[in-house]
Amino acid sequence: MESLRTPEDRFTALPGYPFAPHYLDDLPGFERLRVHYVDAGRGDRVFLCLHGQPSWSYLYRRMIPPFVASGARVVAPDLFGFGRSDKPVDEGFYTFSRHRAMLAALVERLDLSRITLVVQDWGGLLGLTLPPDMPGRFERLLVMNTMFAAGEPPLPPGFLAWRDWANRNPDMDPGRLIKRGCAHLTDAEAAAYSAPYPDARYKAGVRRFPNLVPDHPDADGAALSRRARRWWRTEWRGPTFMAVGMQDPVLGPDVMRDLARDINGCPPPLEIADGGHFVQEWGEAIAAGAIAAWD
Repeated sequence: MESLRTPEDRFTALPGYPFAPHYLDDLPGFERLRVHYVDAGRGDRVFLCLHGQPSWSYLYRRMIPPFVASGARVVAPDLFGFGRSDKPVDEGFYTFSRHRAMLAALVERLDLSRITLVVQDWGGLLGLTLPPDMPGRFERLLVMNTMFAAGEPPLPPGFLAWRDWANRNPDMDPGRLIKRGCAHLTDAEAAAYSAPYPDARYKAGVRRFPNLVPDHPDADGAALSRRARRWWRTEWRGPTFMAVGMQDPVLGPDVMRDLARDINGCPPPLEIADGGHFVQEWGEAIAAGAIAAWD
C-alpha cells in the first residue's frame, strides 16, 4: 500500500500551535502506518478531541490550552489522511469502519480513561460510536456541529450541497475553505490548515470523506451509528455540554436540535451566534463554558 508522509518542515512555526508531535506506528491492524496525536498536559481526566474534514488537530489549538489549564490531559489525534498522520493514496483505504477502528485502537493503545469526548463533524460521526463499546472509559461529552450517521435519508440539505461541491473540487484548499466560514482567521492560520497537503496526491482522505457518510441503512457505519444512537438515548448518564455554530450551513441549528434529543440529559446548547461549521475557531468560549458547567 502506497502511503505519503508530509515533510516535517511543513509544520514549522504554525501560529498558535506549539504542541510537540507524538507518533505511533504499532496500532493493531495499522502497523505500517504512522498516526500523529497531540498529547498536552497531565491529569487524571483526558479530553479526547476528534476533528473532521478537511481539518486536523490544528482545529483544537484554541481549546487545548484551557483544557490543560483545568488540570487535564488533552489528546488530539489526526485521522489517517489528515494532519501529520500518514496518507494512503488509494481512496479505497478510507472507510467509516477503518477510521473508527483506528480511533478505538488509539484509545486502547494509550489506555485512556476518564475521557471527556470532544467532537465535531466527522469527529462526532465516528467518535459517538466509541463509548457504547468501551463505556467505562468515557465520563463526559462536549459535542459541536455533528450528527449520527444512521443511514436514514434524507440527509441534511446542507450536507448534500457540501458533498456535491466537494466532489466537483477534488483538489480543494482546506485553508481557503475554512477561512470562508471563519473570517477572523489570519492568512497564516489559514495556511496552517493547508500545510499537511503539499499537492493533490496527499488529499485522498480529504476527498473521500463526504462520500463515506451513510446514505442508506446498509451502508458501512450505518448500523453501528444506529446502535450508538440508541445507547446515547438510553444508557448515557454522564454530563453533556453542547455548543452550536449558528451560521453552519451543513450541520447547523436544526441538525443539532435533532441530535440533542438523541443524547440523554443534553442541556440547552451554548449558541455561538457568529460561529460557522468549524466552531472550534470560537473555541475559547466553548472550552470555558464547558469547564464552568462541570465545575
